[in-house]
Amino acid sequence: MSTERVLADFEGAWAIERVITPKVGAPARFSGSATWTAQGDALAYAEVGTLYMDGAAPMQAERRYLWTPGLHVYFDDGRFFHTVPAAGGEASHWCDPDSYNVSYDFSGWPDFRATWTVEGPRKSYVMTNHFRPSGR
Repeated sequence: MSTERVLADFEGAWAIERVITPKVGAPARFSGSATWTAQGDALAYAEVGTLYMDGAAPMQAERRYLWTPGLHVYFDDGRFFHTVPAAGGEASHWCDPDSYNVSYDFSGWPDFRATWTVEGPRKSYVMTNHFRPSGR
């Protein structure tokens, strides 16, 4: 039986490891931290770390989102991104002309995974994100 996640479950500091596997070309890797911080009744998500790509110097990378009650995720410019399924499972986002499909796996909570499959005219990759509470 799976427990449904609520917004408060994500608050705090997490380690994140990401592997980006393109259909063509060498994989890339990201290693860093993700922090969900209270912002009113929402959580501000901030991610920072290092991106490693074959043939390139490691580079600093970051992203930000806003998570609201109901596990609705918004880009930092306020546009809706997707809703995280509370029990895990599938969600998607269409960003013309690209499709972003994600599968959340909360079965090993508090560790969890979000696996994105991205397809478009110039994009084709799978991005696997593994989150675990910091300090573990």
